[in-house]
Amino acid sequence: MAKNLSNEIPEPPLSRFLFSDTRMSWLWLVLRIYVGYAWLTAGWGKVTNPAWFGPEAGKAITGFLMGSLEKTSGAHPDVAGWYAEFIKNVAIPNAPVFSHMVALGELFVGIGLILGLFTGIAAFFGAFMNMNFLFAGAVSTNPILFVIQLFLILAWRTAGWVGLDRYLLPYLGTPWQKGKLFKK
Repeated sequence: MAKNLSNEIPEPPLSRFLFSDTRMSWLWLVLRIYVGYAWLTAGWGKVTNPAWFGPEAGKAITGFLMGSLEKTSGAHPDVAGWYAEFIKNVAIPNAPVFSHMVALGELFVGIGLILGLFTGIAAFFGAFMNMNFLFAGAVSTNPILFVIQLFLILAWRTAGWVGLDRYLLPYLGTPWQKGKLFKK
């Protein structure tokens, strides 16, 4: 009798239910809207603020980053030395670019999550921004938003089911499976 030597480990039932079952899409919808609204309002506030977006872009983020640099001292600094070097050598010299990236990034992540449009990708970029804010010493709501977005990334197949992903992903496909648009 031959042994089953498959390299595939089956997904646990709870994980399959939470992250793959469309019945859970309503939970993901609530979490998506919560996180999306947080990003949308933060991004809109920045896009409409000239210190973040426009002729004075870079002014507000420079103040934020300078505050982060003040958190690099002591026995247990809030900002790691390697991240302080990134702030000093990359972010502050390019403050207007970073200011626009943060403002538009927050706005687009919010729109994507609320509409359920490329949900996993939007959640990834939201989590990326939250991690950078945490590295810069800003706690606020960043940890809870980060954790929720990690779950949205894991649930990407169903997190956008009650949203545009339900219709768009079968049409466009994924990197490992062609959608209707690319099949001939």
